[in-house]
Formats: sequence, C-alpha cells, structure tokens
Amino acid sequence: MSDRPANGSGSTEAPLADIDAATKRLMAALDALESSVERRREADRDENELASRIQALGADRSRLADELDGSLVKTRKLERTNREISEKLDAAIGSIRAVLDGGEGR
Repeated sequence: MSDRPANGSGSTEAPLADIDAATKRLMAALDALESSVERRREADRDENELASRIQALGADRSRLADELDGSLVKTRKLERTNREISEKLDAAIGSIRAVLDGGEGR
C-alpha cells in the first residue's frame, strides 16, 4: 500500500529529502516557539515590573496623603494660633492707646 518501490533499488533521495524538509520545518517551528516563549517571558517580566511600580506608587500616594493630612492639621493650628495672637495684640494695642489717651488728657 506504499507508493515506494517494493524492491530495494528505489531511490532513497526522495524520502531523505522529505525527512530533511520535515526536519527543517520542525526546527523552524521550534525556533518560532522558543521566540514566542521568550517574548512571553519578557511580557510577564514587564507586567510584574509594572505591577511593582503601581504598588510602589500606591504606597507613595498613601504616604503623601498622610503627610498632607498632617500638614493641613498643622496649618489649621497655626492659623488658629495666629488669630488668637492677632486678637491679643489688638487688645494690647487698645489698652496701650487707652493708657496713652488717658495720659494725654491730663
């Protein structure tokens, strides 16, 4: 049932050429597979690196948000203290003026 000659005198070049061609196709397919696997590994490394960077950015964002909250609290305290000092200065200036005005009237 084979297309090959039944006797041993048939040409072995055709089957060898077929084997060589199949071997070359197999090698090309293996090379392509190896290249594809390497590209996938690079993509996975890039994805992992990106995930690490995103995580680091998230941590930085949280830290900066905490620092900003602390700065806002300090700013509000300073503004409140500034208002209190301003009110006390205004009262002291008023008292000094009253004393000076009382001394000038004599």
